[in-house]
Amino acid sequence: MTQHTLELPEADLVYDVHGPLPTADGRPPLMMIGQPMDASGFQAQVTLFDDRTVVTYDPRGLGRSTRKDGGVTNDPETQAEDVHAIIEALGVGSVDMLASSGGAVSALALVTAHPHDVATLVAHEPPIDSVLPDAEAVHRARIAYTQVYQDKGWGAGMAAFIAMTSWEGEVTDEYLAQPAPDPAAFGMATEDDGKRDDPLLSELSWAVPLYVPDIEALKAAPTRIVVAVGEESLKVYTGRTAIALAEQLGQQATVFPSHHGGFMGGEFGYAGQPEAFAAKLREVLDRS
Repeated sequence: MTQHTLELPEADLVYDVHGPLPTADGRPPLMMIGQPMDASGFQAQVTLFDDRTVVTYDPRGLGRSTRKDGGVTNDPETQAEDVHAIIEALGVGSVDMLASSGGAVSALALVTAHPHDVATLVAHEPPIDSVLPDAEAVHRARIAYTQVYQDKGWGAGMAAFIAMTSWEGEVTDEYLAQPAPDPAAFGMATEDDGKRDDPLLSELSWAVPLYVPDIEALKAAPTRIVVAVGEESLKVYTGRTAIALAEQLGQQATVFPSHHGGFMGGEFGYAGQPEAFAAKLREVLDRS
């Protein structure tokens, strides 16, 4: 593995290249991106793809990548331009890409703006409200958990976030009328650490779920787009967004093992099924 730093006017982006460039087998590099997650979240997958050159990176302001623009918000178009800059720096043409969660939203923005950057995109559970029939109610639920975070801190905010993202089916008045959950019931800290800068719980990343994809541009792009959904996520928020986005693109979502973090090992306390996930990812990539 070699670590690189790409110095841009607004940020210094750190990315890792696992394997040779140009690639040994002539296949595109396999880039793996997330948001708000840095390269460390893909450790298990990198190990399982040791026969391919894999590229991971830390989004601006996360992990080892620093911001110089004074900004604190995260938006898909900016992330897309950062990823585009890294792909250009690799100097090997288009990449294959596994993009998960907010990273999948950035990847959709990337394909829209730079359609020749990505040969095959596996967009795993992109959280995009606009594709849902209950988008307005979902946003009300987001406002609610964000307010809990602002009022009571990380543990309470995370408990409210988990309650929203694990709710099955459309967000209803019944859900919105519920009191905020007890963080202790979710194993979360009950004391307030005073911080309010969490990218998942604050308003800093609202641009991610509020992103509106250009469906026609995505359909017209040369990129082969595969929308992926975890088998355990089918009825919850990110599963519903994946299924709905796939339908708008004229396809059925491809079912992957496990849940929203199904590609991860147990080192982050949210263990998926990384081996089974990697096997499914290979199967999907090999179809191209």
